[in-house]
Amino acid sequence: MSKNYRLAVLNGDGIGPEIVPASVKILDAAVAAVGAPAIDWETLPMGRAAIDEFGTAVPDQTLEGLNSADGWLLGPHDSAAYPEPHKSLLNPSGTIRKHFGLFANIRPAKAFIGGNAIVENTDLVIVRENTEGFYADRNTFRGTGEYMPTPDVAIAMGIITRAATTRIAHEAFKLAMTRDKRVTIVHKANVLKMTTGLFRDVCRDVAKEYPEVSVNDFHIDAVTVHLVRRADKFDVIVTENMFGDILSDLAGEVAGSLGIAPSINSSDTQAMAQASHGSAPDIAGKNIANPIGMILSSVMLLRWLGAKFSDADILAAADKAEAAVTLTVSQGTVTPDMGGSTGTAEFAEAVVANIANV
Repeated sequence: MSKNYRLAVLNGDGIGPEIVPASVKILDAAVAAVGAPAIDWETLPMGRAAIDEFGTAVPDQTLEGLNSADGWLLGPHDSAAYPEPHKSLLNPSGTIRKHFGLFANIRPAKAFIGGNAIVENTDLVIVRENTEGFYADRNTFRGTGEYMPTPDVAIAMGIITRAATTRIAHEAFKLAMTRDKRVTIVHKANVLKMTTGLFRDVCRDVAKEYPEVSVNDFHIDAVTVHLVRRADKFDVIVTENMFGDILSDLAGEVAGSLGIAPSINSSDTQAMAQASHGSAPDIAGKNIANPIGMILSSVMLLRWLGAKFSDADILAAADKAEAAVTLTVSQGTVTPDMGGSTGTAEFAEAVVANIANV
């Protein structure tokens, strides 16, 4: 029997209350289609609504609820619009990732047939180290890692460690073993010789434990050019935090739209589905947001749970949900960012209907 999963839902800000419920609806339909037990959902406060009700974007009760759940769906946040002091604090997704030590951020970019891709046949995964690097807020126990000794000088810390790099490198190479067995290490060791040089060298050391995987490396500026021209030639890319964030946005757009870009944040014991894009407040409430990124992030969470619990049913549900999304796009049912006219809710309904056809 498949496990009865309890998953937490954090709708977030902007388009979050549109795309997260769409994902919940599709996961429910996919789980029911394979005959697995229904998912138990628990909605928890996060973002501006939580600030208004509890005085903080991530209340303690939310962290407690997440800790006891099997996994989480995290909607986007619009922390730039929060009132002070919340605007200057670590944002909600960063707070949650840091609190639970979610060190791996896995971000696929896969083109759909009929999906308006810039580079057809793009099918790559960016494995982004999530706890340190050149995003200063990841490098401190307390504080943001940025400070201003005078009004005219701003300083940020960037840290690379052997331990964190070794951990994320193993994630990348293990993933590559399930795909085309190719890993690209992205760095800037010609300039940042000690920091990203250490990242490159540690990844190369880990590569020796995976002799079946072919390995190459590129400077960050060079790989952006290669992605635009030949994203279809990459398999798994491993890099530090900021580089991974930038490359995954680029790769998502090359694959068809940032709106289709999913991701999962995980440790060895916990995982969170979170689309790669932001809260898009300019289109919130207009029923035009693309829910694919959030839907596929939720599919990734099902796969993570299926692997963790050796649950064939939940893996089958994940396959069915992804296949239904692919079929829906191939039928020309897409949101405006992909050249169509389908609304957010209507797209979700079309995917649910197609679950019976895949």
